[in-house]
Amino acid sequence: MILQGKVWKFGDEIDTDIIIPGRYIELSPDEYKKHIMEPVRPDFFPLIRAGDFIFAGKGFGMGSSRGHAVVALQKAGIHAIVAHSFARIFYRSAVNDGLPVIECPDASDQTDEGDLVTIDLSSGAIKNETKGTKFLFRPFPELVRNILFAGGGVAYFKELSKQGRKG
Repeated sequence: MILQGKVWKFGDEIDTDIIIPGRYIELSPDEYKKHIMEPVRPDFFPLIRAGDFIFAGKGFGMGSSRGHAVVALQKAGIHAIVAHSFARIFYRSAVNDGLPVIECPDASDQTDEGDLVTIDLSSGAIKNETKGTKFLFRPFPELVRNILFAGGGVAYFKELSKQGRKG
């Protein structure tokens, strides 16, 4: 699976209350997506396009285990997140919902906002098309790749069920 998009940069410790403030989670996902990153960047949603990426520092998704954060990012069109590190619950929620989350500090540090980037999830490569640089990350295990390619755990296990197979 190859993804290509524009990079948006954020720093360390972007928690789930920054990704989607709690006061909006009673709205529908199509409404609360408009408020992603609002506490640190109120103008963010109108700027992004489907297929864009977020590159961030340490601890992305920390805080509450609010699953709304992953849904809001996906509904807004974010196709992957590259960061130094992720909160474990957020990481697992992202994989379960089919959102690629990639730990690659060098790519995060050496990529600027606005750069065009290609991510190859199968080989574990990030290419900064703007700068001509390439970064490697540990490819996802086969099961995780299959879940991501299917669009999340529910879709993956439904497909297995149709085929008469188990995980």
